[in-house]
Amino acid sequence: MNSRVTWLCTLALTMGVAMGCDEKKPDLAPTSSSLAPAEKPTQGAVTFAVDAKSSKVGFLMNAPIEKIFGEANESAEGQIHVDLMDTTKTTALIKIDLDKLVLFQQKREDEKGEFGEKVKNDTQNEHARAWLEISDDAPKDVREKHRWAEFKITKLEDVSVADLSKASGTERKLTATAVGEFRLHERKVEKKAKLEAVFKFDGDKPVSVSVKTLEPVVVGLEAHDVRPREAFGKLAQKTLGALGNKVAQEAPIQLELTANAGTAAPAAPAAPSKPAEEKGGY
Repeated sequence: MNSRVTWLCTLALTMGVAMGCDEKKPDLAPTSSSLAPAEKPTQGAVTFAVDAKSSKVGFLMNAPIEKIFGEANESAEGQIHVDLMDTTKTTALIKIDLDKLVLFQQKREDEKGEFGEKVKNDTQNEHARAWLEISDDAPKDVREKHRWAEFKITKLEDVSVADLSKASGTERKLTATAVGEFRLHERKVEKKAKLEAVFKFDGDKPVSVSVKTLEPVVVGLEAHDVRPREAFGKLAQKTLGALGNKVAQEAPIQLELTANAGTAAPAAPAAPSKPAEEKGGY
């Protein structure tokens, strides 16, 4: 390698820009503009509509010198479809409004590892919105696409109660692993989440279901192209790796919500019948 090429590669690495050198590129997940609504698994499945006001979404990102807490309360919406006689067939699409995300930080104060008070930092919140490309300088259509994090459940595994119709009581609880796709920042990955669901019944009629994660759902920032940006379309010089002592590269997310029965999913329109063919003609 001649001196000029060596100099260019050194400059590129210093600026955090890949110019044909050996800098590791982010391992990005496949792109997705949105996830399709979940379909009712069976004709008799019960549809539950998520109550946004009941929802709580949070995460804690641990780094050596700083902890970052995220809260997005009253931010969830969507529908859950449950076949009470076969809960493994449960489907859902849950959407989280990242416009409601607020970050708090806790800084390490001494060498003993003691952390200070948990406080909101306005600058840090501005940076987070830039990383997610939902800041005010992003085009409106881009902000709208990036505003929503989505989890589409296609089935449940390891269910503790397969047939809720045979259970009894006004509260019927099950645990399970939800299987599906998670979409963030127009990137989607396959994801599993261990959940607890408590169904409330009035006699044999389901009234509501309260759902919460039993373990955090770990989301990798790099896979979803969530990384330092100074402004829309402008990457920051410092990468996630360079910020390793201050910013963790994974966000372990926890979720709680309640959904109410009675909101039916729209029925698919019937296929139009073909007109009878006329005899004769050309």
